[in-house]
Amino acid sequence: MPRKVEPRLLKGFRDYLPEVMIPRTRLLRAIAGVFERFGFEPLDTPTIEYADILLAKAGPEQEKLIYRFKDHGERDVALRYELTISLARVLAQYSTDLPRPFKRYQMGPVWRADAPGKGRYREFWQCDVDIVGTPSLLADAECLAVDHAVMMEAQKLRPADEPRTHVIRFNNRKLFRALQEKAGITDDAIMADVIRAIDKLDKIGKEGAFRELAAHAGLNKTNLGVIATFLNTMIDVSMGNQVRLDLVGAYLGSEIGKLACQEIATVLKHATEMGVPSERLKFDPTIARGLDYYTGTVFETFLTDAMDYGSVMSGGRYDGLVGVFANQDEPAVGISVGIDRLITVLDEKGILKKSKSSAQVLVTIFDASSAESALKLAQTLRAAGINAELYLDKDAKLKKQLAYAQRKEIPWVVIAGPDETARGEVTLRDMKTGQQQPAKVDGLATTIQGRV
Repeated sequence: MPRKVEPRLLKGFRDYLPEVMIPRTRLLRAIAGVFERFGFEPLDTPTIEYADILLAKAGPEQEKLIYRFKDHGERDVALRYELTISLARVLAQYSTDLPRPFKRYQMGPVWRADAPGKGRYREFWQCDVDIVGTPSLLADAECLAVDHAVMMEAQKLRPADEPRTHVIRFNNRKLFRALQEKAGITDDAIMADVIRAIDKLDKIGKEGAFRELAAHAGLNKTNLGVIATFLNTMIDVSMGNQVRLDLVGAYLGSEIGKLACQEIATVLKHATEMGVPSERLKFDPTIARGLDYYTGTVFETFLTDAMDYGSVMSGGRYDGLVGVFANQDEPAVGISVGIDRLITVLDEKGILKKSKSSAQVLVTIFDASSAESALKLAQTLRAAGINAELYLDKDAKLKKQLAYAQRKEIPWVVIAGPDETARGEVTLRDMKTGQQQPAKVDGLATTIQGRV
């Protein structure tokens, strides 16, 4: 006898029951469809890599979050904590086999030993698109266009009367290089701490960021004064998007600062030309992204009615990452959808359009003598592209079968007794209203397609 074990979950992990998994799966398919419409091709990589591969470009904060262990062969391995590092490895390993620019998408689970929180799990899926091999800012803008298209698809999971609202907040990491010059910070490690503090501004506020920076042993009053002015002034002038970028460049007063502002303005222009409404785009000089490998454009996307959950999509340009595994760097830009957080946000706010069944119709078995015709009906509907579930107990009473359809919220039920079968008909029942109507077997698929 197997011993009894209490059913339980590890903290930070979750089960997805069908009523959430169904809209989640539909969303994953829709997102893949968006990616392919923009010309991205699918790629898949192992969930486990050698640890030195995953640690190659991870900062100290990321190293703490990686699930790392020895396998049975005593190899030092780790679960992937994101998909981009594996992409960089693939590009170096198969460089001559892949075209440039290389546009790929990948969807799969990643793991981070992070503190669980609202919409945050230790195992979650990422849906990434990346463009490698071109420095063109059209690539950055296309990522914003993909971002917007994905969000429009995602928000179809909301009920029809719920507003579809999102905002893409974007910045350029070159602004921080300009800030580093202006503040006279020569140590890149110290500047990385500054960037991380600024990136947490929406969580801890300006006062919290100031306190964190003021306590830093590597910063003096001059450094802190410049950073404080940056935070106070830049937040104000960012309200007007590219109209105020001249003020940002003038404040920073360096070539790298002016270049950052030019790139921001160009990306904004191209993104709107690609169909992203200007009201969905917001220049935000506090967006930094925590990972250390970003070099240019960075962006984060929020549902405007759920800002407290954090970003549901993010990314940026990382021109130096691929060079970790290859003889030369390649320009690259990408974006990642946090599918689990997005679903969690919609679910916890009570606005996720759930479904308990993938079936559009339940084909009942009236009695044992009707089983063969019921099987044929189900197959006919499936061949026509209709999701048809067949009730599998031919001895079950019709009342029980209808109760089953009601519980699973299957919208239509097909009933075919001996009399209907003899006439070449079925009874089609609307489970929402309880109304029934006769329908010819020959045109049943067309009749149901007009209603689902």
